[in-house]
Amino acid sequence: MNEQFNIADFADLQARLAHVRQPGVLAALQRDHCSTDDLAALLSPAAEPLLPRLAARSRDITRQRFGRTTQIYAPLYLSNYCVNRCAYCGFSAGNRIHRRKLTLDEAEAEAEILRSRGFQHILLVSGEAPAVLDVDYLEAIALRLRDRFAAVSIEVQPLEEDEYARLFTAGITAVAVYQETYDRRTYDRVHLAGKKCDYDYRLDTPARAAAAGMREIGIGALLGLSDWRAEGLAIGLHLAWLRKHFWQTAFTVSFPRLRPAAGEFEPLVKVNEKNLSQLIFALRIFDPDVGLILSTREEPRYRDGMLGLGPTRYSAGSCTAPGGYSHEDHDGEQFSVGDHRSVDEVCRVIRSRGFDPVCKDWDRTFQQAL
Repeated sequence: MNEQFNIADFADLQARLAHVRQPGVLAALQRDHCSTDDLAALLSPAAEPLLPRLAARSRDITRQRFGRTTQIYAPLYLSNYCVNRCAYCGFSAGNRIHRRKLTLDEAEAEAEILRSRGFQHILLVSGEAPAVLDVDYLEAIALRLRDRFAAVSIEVQPLEEDEYARLFTAGITAVAVYQETYDRRTYDRVHLAGKKCDYDYRLDTPARAAAAGMREIGIGALLGLSDWRAEGLAIGLHLAWLRKHFWQTAFTVSFPRLRPAAGEFEPLVKVNEKNLSQLIFALRIFDPDVGLILSTREEPRYRDGMLGLGPTRYSAGSCTAPGGYSHEDHDGEQFSVGDHRSVDEVCRVIRSRGFDPVCKDWDRTFQQAL
């Protein structure tokens, strides 16, 4: 498509947030359909004293739209080779870590372990090194796994529209691609080399994937790189644009906070649990139907406390190193996880809180009928 999404200057987003007063927040909480101005109000400093009211509104919307369910998924890391030099990432080309790419048989074995643990939704993840892990490889593993899982998603290097269409035909159901930060200045600061330095190409990736027919697209920002409030507003603007142009596509938003990783990068901005909660509640109120993901980056206490309040999808029993499920070896991991509980332990807690952990909410038969 010719039209592309563009984000306003980050300083303009920050100015919108700074000008909000509490009456604007109260008005936003009363609306059935929120505008981006309402989202700015909900993300603003003026909304912080009203966080319990945001939580209650988010909880009510989540229950209305999603019931008492929480979808469970697991990442499967295929490779940690990467040509990019990203200051914050354990896979960065400049880090001295044990590099590994799974063979197709090894990847299939890892997937079987996850299937034996009850997972029906898996996310295939890799560093960005197309010469090592290309579309041919992704197509081959998709063809092997598509009849064993309800949904197979990918979080890999950005691809072209025709490549996404090819993978959709092979059985890939969804694409996750995070902008990392919508702040161009910070983006240039932390992306030091590699194709990922191209901000605009990455920003256009969700649209290419949606245009290719992918059932679901995931977006988000890596929290800790820039002003989290402005990042949240940028995510909302991006989400609204994608919904306008690809109304048949489902969307998710993830909220990854920086975790310890090789390279020992320190967050440029502190984002605490209160901040993360406000961001989640605001996005839920703004878009009642978007899937909100809370991963094992977060500690068990926080994840358990957020059940039913906004997030609809949790990862569980995660390992961020290739081959980690077979060998329990975390050498070469992308980042250290915060929640080390098994999927059974996570599901027990979900049930104890009166919710239903859902391992399957999609079937490939639907995809074949599209």
